[in-house]
Amino acid sequence: MATWNLKSKRKSSGGILNRNKKKKLHQRGSEFLETVIEKRKIATKRKTGGKLKIKLKSDNKVNVSGKGSVKIVSVEQNPANIHYVRRNILTKGSVVKTDIGLVRVTSRPGQDGLVNGILVEEKKA
Repeated sequence: MATWNLKSKRKSSGGILNRNKKKKLHQRGSEFLETVIEKRKIATKRKTGGKLKIKLKSDNKVNVSGKGSVKIVSVEQNPANIHYVRRNILTKGSVVKTDIGLVRVTSRPGQDGLVNGILVEEKKA
């Protein structure tokens, strides 16, 4: 079921907000795509003007600045939702465990179509 993701119909006090126009189809946002750790899968979505947006459904590698592409083992910490750690869901700001150490994700995988990150803690040899 699609959600509108627009401004509420009510004020913060609880009263009904008088609208000067209706909600339009092009004003709605898109649903949150949960990017998981698996083999790379992408979805393309057509946007206004014929542009394409690449959404990442799953990926098992992260592009670490200065180190190249590294394999992801698991999600260690996720500030967006504590349950995303258990389900291995990648979002911006999540800390993932890799072969070289802990990496913080700096991109938005569901929006950008790739996983970029910076090294937080290097693995001890």
